[in-house]
Amino acid sequence: MAENKIFAGPRIRRIRNGLNLTQTAMADELGISPSYLNLIERNQRPLTVQLLLKLSETYHVDLADLQAGRQQGVFSELKAIFSDPLLAGELPGDQELVELADAAPNAAAGVSKLYRAYREQQVRLSDLSQLLAREGRMLGSAGARLPIDEVHEVFETRPNFFAAIETAAEALHARLAPGDDLLGAMRAWLKREHDVSVRVLPLATMPLWRRRFDRHSRRLFLSERLSVADRIRETAMEVCQMAIGDVVEAESRTFTFETDEARRLARFELVRYAAHALMMPYQAFQGAAERAGYDIDVLKGRFQVSFEQAANRLTMLQRQGAPGVPFFMLEVDNAGHRFRRAGARGFPVQRFGGGCPKLPIHAAFAQPGQILVERAEMPDGAEFLLIARTLEGISGGFEERPRRTAILVGCDIGFKDETVYGRHLGEKSAIVRIGPACRLCERQGCLARAEPPLTRPLGLDEMVTGLSAFDFQ
Repeated sequence: MAENKIFAGPRIRRIRNGLNLTQTAMADELGISPSYLNLIERNQRPLTVQLLLKLSETYHVDLADLQAGRQQGVFSELKAIFSDPLLAGELPGDQELVELADAAPNAAAGVSKLYRAYREQQVRLSDLSQLLAREGRMLGSAGARLPIDEVHEVFETRPNFFAAIETAAEALHARLAPGDDLLGAMRAWLKREHDVSVRVLPLATMPLWRRRFDRHSRRLFLSERLSVADRIRETAMEVCQMAIGDVVEAESRTFTFETDEARRLARFELVRYAAHALMMPYQAFQGAAERAGYDIDVLKGRFQVSFEQAANRLTMLQRQGAPGVPFFMLEVDNAGHRFRRAGARGFPVQRFGGGCPKLPIHAAFAQPGQILVERAEMPDGAEFLLIARTLEGISGGFEERPRRTAILVGCDIGFKDETVYGRHLGEKSAIVRIGPACRLCERQGCLARAEPPLTRPLGLDEMVTGLSAFDFQ
């Protein structure tokens, strides 16, 4: 069998350079001529057995380090890298790759590591359009938006305040003079002004709707599924459409939606806004909120509304001359689906995000009905006061699984002393360090990380294992 020849010129050169020897000095110690050593280092002569033994004896070199197989893995990775279409045609053959793997294996491993990071970055950037779509900011090439996406984008990025609707709703509330019985006053007004009666129908008769207005029989039907607070809101929506519908319509025309469906959905959002303004008139609600330290439970009882309705109303307090704390809100279900986002100054997507798994809105599902209050810090140092609680949806029958969501209400930490929740925390309360969303967050060592960041390659060092599968460098 023919003996395998060993060409290890670059490795001999590394040994010589590491010992600070000239070719003449090393050749003299090995008992060969400088010209022969020069040929060996240029891979023009193989290493003989005698020379291998002399190297081992003189410089204590491990003979296994001179075997080509030790660099085979690096060479294979380099060959795969240079087969990429981006680099194809750069090299005429494999000889340069062999020389690179032999002469500078650490540099070659670095090239391989950098290429893997480049490939990972490509995969992450390919997800960027999907992430923007999920946040309501789609790229032009990502396809057409649904009407509901268009409406959400507009309402979530503008202040949740409509001055004309607020004024009209306050005036309507004054005309109704409801006292402590808003529902009774609205039912009486509907009967007196429009000959409309209100009836609550059983589930079997009205299985698919919350509210239905029958123009022919002049009756407003409400589902028995609804809580008292929800029945009041549905009735208020019908009253607002009849009494101040022109104001709502004028406000809806200020938007430039692309489709009739989007315009219809936007008008529905404005009617619901008007219903909240009627149930909780601005001046009375804003004054009560300040006196109660924005205690949502107190406001809920005082205005006979639900926790969700009172929390939603807190995001609307931005009247000029009488503003409230600029709250924002987010509602999700336990699968992470987002139902609503709003804010007194628009939902702060860029500053807050709202996609972090460490937010108390997710922990709230483990403690139904309990209010969780936390102080959270973003990577840039911005801090927020966060209040979270679960919400019970409309009730169903025994065979139906009830819908449960959670709501998050937040504001800048600078307003904490104006709220009962912030005063409860105190100055030495623990700070929860959150991020905008896993794909956009660069916090290292996060135990809750659910996705790798788009901006960083994953940990590529095979010798180190991080705290999660998505640790990065």
